[in-house]
Amino acid sequence: MDYRRIGRTDLVASAIGLGTMTWGRQNTQDEAFAQMDLALDAGITFWDTAEMYAIPPTAETYGRTETIIGNWFASRGGRDRVVLASKIIGNPRGGFPWVRGGTARLDRANLTEALDASLKRLQTDWIDLYQLHWPDRVTPRFGQRSYQHSPGDDGVPLEETLGVLDEFIKAGKIRAVGLSNETPWGVMHSIRLAETRGLPRVATIQNAYNLLNRTYESGLAEVGLREDVGLLAYAPLAAGTLSGKYLGGVIPPGTRRSLDPRRWRYDTPNVDPATKSYVEIARRYGLSPTQMAISFVAHQPFVTSALIGATTLDHLRSNIAAYEVRLSDEVLKEIETVHIRYNDPCP
Repeated sequence: MDYRRIGRTDLVASAIGLGTMTWGRQNTQDEAFAQMDLALDAGITFWDTAEMYAIPPTAETYGRTETIIGNWFASRGGRDRVVLASKIIGNPRGGFPWVRGGTARLDRANLTEALDASLKRLQTDWIDLYQLHWPDRVTPRFGQRSYQHSPGDDGVPLEETLGVLDEFIKAGKIRAVGLSNETPWGVMHSIRLAETRGLPRVATIQNAYNLLNRTYESGLAEVGLREDVGLLAYAPLAAGTLSGKYLGGVIPPGTRRSLDPRRWRYDTPNVDPATKSYVEIARRYGLSPTQMAISFVAHQPFVTSALIGATTLDHLRSNIAAYEVRLSDEVLKEIETVHIRYNDPCP
């Protein structure tokens, strides 16, 4: 396993990061413990979670994943061996009424309450990387293709949010700040605030990036490389879509789609033909479709860590092993041909 510096901080992330959102819904605590044990033994030292997990989000599962991780720390005593990331919910636009009375924003009151609750659930004194799960302003995300300018709904100014996070850093509660589901403007604005106002400099951006969604390359890749803001690539398998298991409308029992009806991001007209083409490439070259997809993401120069998730230990082992797979020039050329034909069907 390789390890990469997180932004301009002293923190280091494993090139494959452990995603955790199934714990507490698709996975029991015992299963989650087994995954954490296996991941750490394999050198996976960067773990990512969020206050809203487990997924799909419900009032009953809110915070459950952090609680499970905290119980693992208490049981195993492994907090100092893990670089831990978590996230706070921003403007819910009427969603998540169970989170702080449905008033979740990125202001002082919400940030303070959310962080203290996460620290308690995680049974730790600090979070290494604290991320804004999405902006507090209107932006295109989760499958939206166009930007609708709505300055009247900008929410809490980023300057105010970063100011509070700066206090958390000085108090030792967090070590670094990250963005998630952000735009090039959001990243550059946060950097400008760091340079002109002395506020914390964002270290990472956690956005979706996979063979069905390479929109990150259009603007954010250059920003990240030039400004040392590393991508924490979530959904490298497009929520399992790139395994091919959902082709033809099949929904296997126990899979995420069988539990979560919000699959419209991965249910667009060109998803099946694009996925089928990628699966065929993998099979022609004797590769696992899932390992090909993860390897493609993990070895991009702008990626700090590819965040994998799994519901079984066998799948987790395979996903971790994907990092050792190196795609040939021939495979990469065929991938590019499909990408041109079916350009980003799942933004």
